[in-house]
Amino acid sequence: MSPRSELQAADNPALLATLRGIVGAAHVLTGDRDTRRFRKGHRTGAGKVLAVVRPGTLLEQWRAMQAAVEAGCIVIMQAANTGLTGGSTPDGDDYDRQVVLISTLRLQGVQVINNGAQVVCLPGATLDRLEQTLAPLGREPHSVIGSSCIGASVLGGICNNSGGALVRRGPAYTELALYASVGEDGVLRLVNHLGIALGDTPEDILARLQAGDYGPEDIANDGIGAASDPRYAEHVRDVDAATPARYNADPARLFEASGSAGRVGIFAVRLDTFPREPSDVFYIGTNDPEDLTSVRRHLLTALPSLPIAGEYIHRVAFDIGERYGKDTFLLIDKLGTGRVPAAFALKSRIDGFFEKLGLRNVTDHVIQCAMALLPSHLPARMRDFRNRYEHHLLVRVAKDSTDATRAFLDAHFAGRKGAYFHCEPDEGRKAFLHRFAVAGAAIRYRDTHRRSVEDIVALDIALRRNDPEWVETLPADMDDVMVHKLYYGHFFCHVFHQDYIVRKGVDPMAMEHRMWGLLDARQAEYPAEHNVGHLYVAKPALAGFYRQLDPCNVFNPGIGHTSRLAGWGTCCGNTGYPRAYRDDTPAPQN
Repeated sequence: MSPRSELQAADNPALLATLRGIVGAAHVLTGDRDTRRFRKGHRTGAGKVLAVVRPGTLLEQWRAMQAAVEAGCIVIMQAANTGLTGGSTPDGDDYDRQVVLISTLRLQGVQVINNGAQVVCLPGATLDRLEQTLAPLGREPHSVIGSSCIGASVLGGICNNSGGALVRRGPAYTELALYASVGEDGVLRLVNHLGIALGDTPEDILARLQAGDYGPEDIANDGIGAASDPRYAEHVRDVDAATPARYNADPARLFEASGSAGRVGIFAVRLDTFPREPSDVFYIGTNDPEDLTSVRRHLLTALPSLPIAGEYIHRVAFDIGERYGKDTFLLIDKLGTGRVPAAFALKSRIDGFFEKLGLRNVTDHVIQCAMALLPSHLPARMRDFRNRYEHHLLVRVAKDSTDATRAFLDAHFAGRKGAYFHCEPDEGRKAFLHRFAVAGAAIRYRDTHRRSVEDIVALDIALRRNDPEWVETLPADMDDVMVHKLYYGHFFCHVFHQDYIVRKGVDPMAMEHRMWGLLDARQAEYPAEHNVGHLYVAKPALAGFYRQLDPCNVFNPGIGHTSRLAGWGTCCGNTGYPRAYRDDTPAPQN
């Protein structure tokens, strides 16, 4: 064991006693089995922690942060742990300080303000909970369930500039947040930029916020900053622009909590909500990618209102999702999204038990055997289109655009081999649910084919808005080492998720680096919406933003391949920029 590994595994009785006194002994987890689901990423990443702390109040969160910072520890904030790049878990054991992971799942408050036009969300609030809160008001949040991370948290979306499926709303963004940061002097301070008067001390601010102890007279609405991206709808319509519509590291969308990737400790964000609109879904199939290019350009520029959503699925992704995402589909379809986090947690605990016995992925194999006994869960017309067409596009439009969309599709496919159908409500719902079940299907495939699969190379990329060559062609030697390639994504935004399941014996990281080179040649940006995490290299502007937020490198160090050292390692000549920019190998110029 390396000295750093020994440090990470070492006990710290004084700090642990303090933390137990703050949140209660039952909410300070230290054993490998108890901490597994918190310190192991949803798709990638894992590492040691001194403890997982689960505060039950905002004031407990503040005091736990204070204790960890004063003890010289690293602090990693985590909500639902549904990220795909390992950005909310430790990564390996080569940190120079002990890691305290603060899980905010118990802090699930959603407060409606300004007659439903806005909300204040606490750290553990989920998209599902927010949707349910707003539904009786006829309104929706920035993102609706159906993200690739079912059960995802609201604050996770803000931290990651997540985009989601809704064309009009762009990346999750706000300039109104309550957060804590560590200054250059090493002192933790609370910053209230919510635009809500809550008092002057952390104790007053946090207690009043949690209790909802404020009224309309305390809420400022003028000159306080934006609570959503006000420019995206116009931005995405510019289909001739030679730049992507949105991507994670866009400097225009980095502001305090927004895009912070856990570099500050967030207590609340204030967000806009949006009117819920009646809509219709059209399901399009074709074997010619140009058909979908023309559909995208027309619907973004010529409809009475922007489409609500446009989701792409390639046939291979359709097939893998149908078979290996079936349990996710059925769980949500039958029980709703609210049960998903608990189901994931139970699965993690069971897997942890069997891993102690040397058995991996037991639940995955059992679930797949059970799912194979059930009939197909997808509508007949979708399965028919799967047999006929390679490329699938799901389009949701507001009622005021239904007739115009139908008229365009009738004219567009006249004399062509592609086709479409206007979905019945249940078909449309299941089509979109299938699209989002696809996102986790590659993980299940890998975990049930360990003998033939090395791992997944997972990319989310933003192509230029005017790029007509959105279907990827890989070099033959790269294509030959793939078991499957899954392509799916947010087509109108030109953001694609690309999951490559690589054969046993292939180095996934080397393969990913080659992929970066291909993407650079296409002038793509990556990652598009899932945070650099511990997989991608943060470009200098993003790394500089992280350092500005966290000059002592206390919160979530190492993401984006930046320094993991206290103070960014400046005592050792470390500039603080990503390691890939400091060694002898030129970094990808994405």
